[in-house]
Amino acid sequence: MSYPANTKQTFTRRFSSRSMPANIQAYDNQISPSINHFWEARRQAAARQRARGGADQGNRAGVTAGKNMDEFVSMVRQLIIDNGVSESNVFTDGKAALTIPGFYRPTKNWDLLVISNGKLLAAIEFKSQVGPSFGNNFNNRVEEALGNAVDLNTAFREGAFGESQKPFLGYMFVLEECPKSLSPVRFNSQYFAAFPEFNNASYAQRYEILCRKLVQEQLYDSAALILTKQSGSWRDLSEMTSAKRFASVLAGKMAGLALDQ
Repeated sequence: MSYPANTKQTFTRRFSSRSMPANIQAYDNQISPSINHFWEARRQAAARQRARGGADQGNRAGVTAGKNMDEFVSMVRQLIIDNGVSESNVFTDGKAALTIPGFYRPTKNWDLLVISNGKLLAAIEFKSQVGPSFGNNFNNRVEEALGNAVDLNTAFREGAFGESQKPFLGYMFVLEECPKSLSPVRFNSQYFAAFPEFNNASYAQRYEILCRKLVQEQLYDSAALILTKQSGSWRDLSEMTSAKRFASVLAGKMAGLALDQ
């Protein structure tokens, strides 16, 4: 079978583009600076609170500034752009620009959205937690992650985002690595046995289990857990929930979607 010259050239270009590996250079370049910014932003926020004469309870002084995860957002934004999505289609600022419909609630504000030609391509949430107390927020984080995913996926199914393929849904969590987050945690379940993977699991392991199951149950396309010490060192707890895997999955998805923009 023969093709018109222009048709064959177009087919070759599109096939070659799909064969190219995903670009995760932004991850390689920015993951360590993002970790450093996370801790520096917390320290600066705490210092400002002390200068005003009123520190937040516990470690909340480093949380309420709301800028701790900015460099992670910037890293993921650049990752998306590097894989062919127009910069004008990636939204990370402004409440209105980050608001989309929900199914169980009118709207939800996300940390990063990708919207092109009236189609939702991606929605990503960034969260973090540091000590000294990890038990107070763990269940809230689990319920929040589950609720956001079910809300968006159901809204998509019901046509809230028009006729388009399912958007990429991502979750990135940064957790302080310290003795309290790594120590085994006991729990009580009087009437029924809990799943065995939770027995003596630390909060770090619980978050890894959460991220892994979010993907296994197809609630999110990728979920990453990053453990980091106040010194700035960091590591992944498993390959499946690693930051690099998150970057690779997202880059591949965006590279494919960019062809249709």
